Amino acid sequence: MIIEGWKVLLRSTSRLWITLAALLAAVLPAAAQYPGQITKPDDHTPTLRAIAVFEWTGDEAKPKTSRLVPICIYDGHDLQDADIYLARPSPLALTSDVEYQLLQNGKPLGLFDIETAAREQGSWVGYGKRLPLPVPKPAPKQVARIDEYDDAQSDTPVLHRKHHAGDAGSGSGGSSGNSTNDSGPDPNAPPPDPDRPTLHKKGGDTSGSSTGDASNSGSGSTPVSDSGRPELHRLPDSSAPETTSTNGSNQPKLKRKKNEEDEGYVTSVDKSSDPNRPHLFRGKSAGFDGPVIPSLLGLPSDLHQEVAVSDQTDRPVHVWDYVWANPDDEAKMKAAMEDIARTALGLNPPPAPAKPAPKTKTAATAHKPKQPTLPPQPAPLVDEQFRVFELAYGSGATMVLSAHTDGTAAEEKFVTLVAQPDLYGNVAVLIKNVTDAAHLDDTPRMRLVDAVDALADNRGDLLFELRGSTQRQFALYRVLRGDATRIFLSSVDSIAAPTGQ
Repeated sequence: MIIEGWKVLLRSTSRLWITLAALLAAVLPAAAQYPGQITKPDDHTPTLRAIAVFEWTGDEAKPKTSRLVPICIYDGHDLQDADIYLARPSPLALTSDVEYQLLQNGKPLGLFDIETAAREQGSWVGYGKRLPLPVPKPAPKQVARIDEYDDAQSDTPVLHRKHHAGDAGSGSGGSSGNSTNDSGPDPNAPPPDPDRPTLHKKGGDTSGSSTGDASNSGSGSTPVSDSGRPELHRLPDSSAPETTSTNGSNQPKLKRKKNEEDEGYVTSVDKSSDPNRPHLFRGKSAGFDGPVIPSLLGLPSDLHQEVAVSDQTDRPVHVWDYVWANPDDEAKMKAAMEDIARTALGLNPPPAPAKPAPKTKTAATAHKPKQPTLPPQPAPLVDEQFRVFELAYGSGATMVLSAHTDGTAAEEKFVTLVAQPDLYGNVAVLIKNVTDAAHLDDTPRMRLVDAVDALADNRGDLLFELRGSTQRQFALYRVLRGDATRIFLSSVDSIAAPTGQ
């Protein structure tokens, strides 16, 4: 019976261990799934790159009026409309203290710091200050290294040990250094250094003075020193600094930063040496929450534009200027594009009809010399702009020409051409925009702003302003493999009737 009881006990014990093992197997995976923290920081936060247009009137260095128009923000995947991207209520691109770099052909020209933002005719614009580029710190001056063994020709001070009487090797034969009784100074020793500090014992203590020490011979109250020679003296016991003393000359002090006075009492605030220390006054301050006064409205005739870029990452400067291998090619391409522009604007006269050949020739007309006919002068192009870009390293030339006709506002015609040279040296037109003043809202005029790296891929895109009579937009075009594709179009901005084109 006892054996049977032990068997039953062993069976129950084994079942208990099996149950405990099953519970542990169920608990351990659940515990392993716990990461140790509820949320993890996102390491894949996109690096935003904002593109804007800086508009101003007056002098470029000190604008009379200015504003910043946000265009787009690249979030690492797509181009977002900067006018509405994370608007709370002002968009992220116009947040206070955001800094933009002003560029022209990829060259930095200055900075623009956003201070306030406001809605101008239904669109957001930013106001702030244009600042010059920071001046880089000068490189440290490189000092030529002098041979440390060439002391005779070097101007660098070198410390040498002074030879004294009684030192080993100071005598002429080298044996006098071991002698305890020195009859006199060594004639071969260098002259004494007047600037060498000398240690003296306390004036009242003469017990430790030596008969051979000339400095302590005498009364012992005043140490003997040379004129102008610095000396180190021990501090007398009676003038030792106390722990409770605060005005003692030997009290150690901590060096404070400049313009950082620690004022511990209210009564000493007025005596602060910091002129920029804030003061509290009663009443409502006029420097905060004031009305935003726009400094630039509409589209004045002397309006200038530049590309503005704000990026969290400092990227190398990429200049978009194209350098022609042969300067004559630029003049050839410009003349060819001007001829295409005149044809698109209807400025080229139609060809003259052919004259019928005379039936008979008389003797008078047969010997009459023919007057050479000069070709007609080409029609002028008003406000012609011709720019050539190298939108990627090693790519060909991308040419942009824009102009308009002369005449009244209702009869004006506008043309903008984007072209590249083909394999045969001719002009291949990629974009042709032709419109007139009466149909600007239907077909807006394309005005080139500049080239800009919008996608942060080290390739330039052409930024155009699509200006109509009462509204405008901004568009980005990418020129690649002989084709121009629009990659972004901003929202429509309502504008006032322009006072001039």
